[in-house]
Amino acid sequence: MNADQAGRGLLLFAHGAREPGWAAPFAAVRERIRREQPGLAVELGFLELMTPDLAGAADALVRAGCHRIEIVPLFFGTGNHLRRDLPVLAERLRQRHHGVSFELRAAIGEHPDVVAAIARAAAAAQAR
Repeated sequence: MNADQAGRGLLLFAHGAREPGWAAPFAAVRERIRREQPGLAVELGFLELMTPDLAGAADALVRAGCHRIEIVPLFFGTGNHLRRDLPVLAERLRQRHHGVSFELRAAIGEHPDVVAAIARAAAAAQAR
């Protein structure tokens, strides 16, 4: 384990859906991170309709020894779920796990690398 990763965890947060196959791309992101950074604890949690929920995924990271957890929303943009719901959920996690730091990050879709990757993929799809 990389010394920088000791005690750190990454919690990927997605909306959830009734269709089980909907979660496949999110699970693929989690698995790719696990392969590329084997010392980093990574879990995927959902807002609704799927398990584990955010609290369940956080519990798994805390059980794994994480005391600093970054929550990365796998959303294209910042809407009501990220503006209103996620801060409340994160505060509940802080109350549930005293001494554990939960840091919220911006919606992944707003990251310049993600915007660039989506633009490349869209342009490549159009060219076919």
